[in-house]
Amino acid sequence: MSEEKKEEKETRMEGDIVEERVYTVPLSKAWIRPRKKRAPRAIRMIREFIRRHMKVDDDSIRISNEVNEKIWSRGIQKAPRRIRIKALKDRDGLVTVHLAEGE
Repeated sequence: MSEEKKEEKETRMEGDIVEERVYTVPLSKAWIRPRKKRAPRAIRMIREFIRRHMKVDDDSIRISNEVNEKIWSRGIQKAPRRIRIKALKDRDGLVTVHLAEGE
């Protein structure tokens, strides 16, 4: 893709963003689960947290690949205790979850 198309795509995406928030999501309750279910539980907890705080339904939440890789980086048994994320809500009500800067 040429540089002009990349810049055009980025500016178009920025114009569609209605709301942007940075959260620290506590995932310590995922550690109450059995060891082999901690990382999947952490992903479900992030989805539930975003649903509750951004006031959208589950179908409108997209968790980016970088967040998923961060949760699974140490395997299924050792999910992080907390994670900093950035939630972006567009005009259609679709919420995309990314890692916050510095993570």
